[in-house]
Amino acid sequence: MFIAKGKHILDNRVDVTPSPAVRGRDVLIRYNGLLAKSGADRVYVHYGFDGWKNVNTAEMRREPDGSFAISLPVQGTSELNFCFKDSANNWDNNNGWNWASDIIY
Repeated sequence: MFIAKGKHILDNRVDVTPSPAVRGRDVLIRYNGLLAKSGADRVYVHYGFDGWKNVNTAEMRREPDGSFAISLPVQGTSELNFCFKDSANNWDNNNGWNWASDIIY
């Protein structure tokens, strides 16, 4: 679950903790979507802030349940934007919508 544009989004593929994210603190993103379910050996989060500014890509760690997780520093002011890819460059971008979580101070 996560909060985007003030709405609670229940999505069993993605979890953001805390949500809304807190600026200047770390946020934990867990991913159990298509790439994880398809047997990806590695999953990366592709992320940016406030409309995809300051874009980065970081490798996530595999969890015992088969999902992937990463803790990221929140550097934006209003929104964390993200999607996922695997080591074969297959993308999960939520059917072109990507994912977002609100940021608070």
